[in-house]
Amino acid sequence: MKFALMSCFVILALQLLGQHNQLPQHSFFKDQIFANKLEKPYNGGSFFPITENEYNLIPLILDSTKQYYDFTQTLFKKHLIELKGQDYYLTISPMFDFSRGKDDQDTNNRSLFQNTRGFHVEGDLFNNFSFSTSFYENQGRYTEYESDYYSSLGELYPKPDSSYQTQNAVIPGGGRTKPFKGDGFDYAYAIGVMTFMPVKQLTLSAGNNMHFVGDGHRSLLLSDNSYGAPYLRADWKITPKWRFSYMRSRLLNLLRRPASGSVESYYESKGYSVNYLTYLPSEFIHISLFEGSVWNRGDSITSQPSHPLFYNPIPVLSGVLLDDPHEISSLLGINFGAQIAQSHRVYGQLAVNNFQFDKMAFQLGYRGYNFFGLNDFMIQLEYNNVPDKFYVSENPRLNYAQFNLPLAHVKGNGFQEFILRSNYEYKRIYLDVSAVFYFLEEYSSISLLPSHSVSITAIPASHSIQNTTIEFGYRFNRKVNLTLFGAATLRSTSEKTITGTRLFTIGLRTSILNHYNDF
Repeated sequence: MKFALMSCFVILALQLLGQHNQLPQHSFFKDQIFANKLEKPYNGGSFFPITENEYNLIPLILDSTKQYYDFTQTLFKKHLIELKGQDYYLTISPMFDFSRGKDDQDTNNRSLFQNTRGFHVEGDLFNNFSFSTSFYENQGRYTEYESDYYSSLGELYPKPDSSYQTQNAVIPGGGRTKPFKGDGFDYAYAIGVMTFMPVKQLTLSAGNNMHFVGDGHRSLLLSDNSYGAPYLRADWKITPKWRFSYMRSRLLNLLRRPASGSVESYYESKGYSVNYLTYLPSEFIHISLFEGSVWNRGDSITSQPSHPLFYNPIPVLSGVLLDDPHEISSLLGINFGAQIAQSHRVYGQLAVNNFQFDKMAFQLGYRGYNFFGLNDFMIQLEYNNVPDKFYVSENPRLNYAQFNLPLAHVKGNGFQEFILRSNYEYKRIYLDVSAVFYFLEEYSSISLLPSHSVSITAIPASHSIQNTTIEFGYRFNRKVNLTLFGAATLRSTSEKTITGTRLFTIGLRTSILNHYNDF
C-alpha cells in the first residue's frame, strides 16, 4: 500500500511541468526568514520546513558583490555543481564539518573533534516537482556533558531477567552510534524529501526528515532535535485565512525486540500523527492548533496496525474518542506569532499532554532585528517552562520521543529555560552569541526512554545550568552556510558531581541542519 502511494506520487509529479524544494532548517536560515526581508513578513503558521514557494528566501540573502573569477563565483554564490535545462535544475554540494577543540576543564586532556563528510543534492523537475537528498558520515569526540547525555539514551537491548541494558549512544539529529577510538562516536544518517504541488493551494511531501513547529529557538510541540523519520505530509491553503497541515509518520523506540529472524533484531515502532490547523486573522498574526499523537503499534512480541483513528484529520477527536492511554498519547497545543511593526516579532506556545490541564508547558519569546540601524543584527529572548514528567505516557512505549530522543525540547521534562541569542553579520564577517540558563526540577535525562526496566539509574535532581557560546567567523556562502569559525563555550552547573566545561573550537563547515548542544 505504501509503495503504491509513493509510486502514484512520483508518476503524477512527472506528468506535470517551479521550485518547491524545502528551505534548510538551520537556525541561520530561520533567523533570516523572520528578519522580514520581503515586502510582507512571513506568516504561514511556522510548521517547518517550508518550501521556497512559500517564502522565497535564498534570492534575498545571496551575496550581491561582483565576482570576476569562476572560483570565487562558486565559493561565494553558488553550489559546487549547478545544472540547468528547460525542464530541470539540479544542484550538488559537498557537506562537511571539520573542527577541532579543547576543553581545558577536561582532566583527561582529550582532543575533541568533529569529522563530517557528505553531500547534498537538490533538484526541480518540470514546474511542480522537487526533490532533495543528503548523506552524512561522521566521527566525533565530544565534551563530557555531551558524551554522558548521548550515552544515557543509547539502544536498549533485552536481558534474560526481562530488563533492558543500554548500549552505544544516540546523537540528536545524528542517530545511533558505534564506538570510535575508545571514547568517540561513529555514526551516519541520510535525509531525503520529495515535494509535489498539484495545484496552487496544495503541497504534498514525502520522505525522511525532521520537522519544527514554532517561531522560537526551541519548540515545545515538535522540533528537529530528535532524528528524521519517514513521513507523508499535506499542506492545504483552504482559504486566505485558514490553513491545514496533515502529517503521518512512523517512529522508532531504540528498543530491540528479543527475537528476530533477521541478522539484527528490529526496533519497536509506533505511529505518529500531526493535525495542524492555522488561522490568519491578518497578514501579521497567526494562531495554530496543534495535535501530535503517538500510537501503539505493538510491543516486544507482537506487532499491530495503526488504529483507524490514526488517519483522522480532525484535531482533538482521536484522543477523545479512543481515550486509552495504552493505545494513544496526545499532545495538544497552541502556537502563536505576531509581527509588530517592521522589525519586531512576539511568539509563544502552550501545550497540554493527554488532556491533563493541571500540568501545562508554555513558551514566550521575542525576536527583534536591525537595532541601531544595523542590518542583519538580531536579538532574541525566549522563556520555556516544562513541568516534570510532562511528555511521559502511562505506557512508556508511547512517550513523546523518537530514537530515544525528545520529540520536542532537547532537555525533555522538568525545567525552566531562559535564552538570549544575538547575531550580527557585516560583509561576510559574523558574530553569534547565545546564553542559555536552566533551572531543573526533578530532572532526569532518561525520563523519556521507552521502558521502565533500564539497567542504568539516574536519580532525578534539581540544579541549575549555564551554557554560553560565542562564535566568530567568516561566512563564505549563504546557500550552504559555509563558514570558517572559532567558538568558545562556557558551561557551568550547580550539580556537584559534574565538572564545568570551557571549550575552544576552530573549524570549517557547511550547516543546513541543526545539531543542538546548548543544554
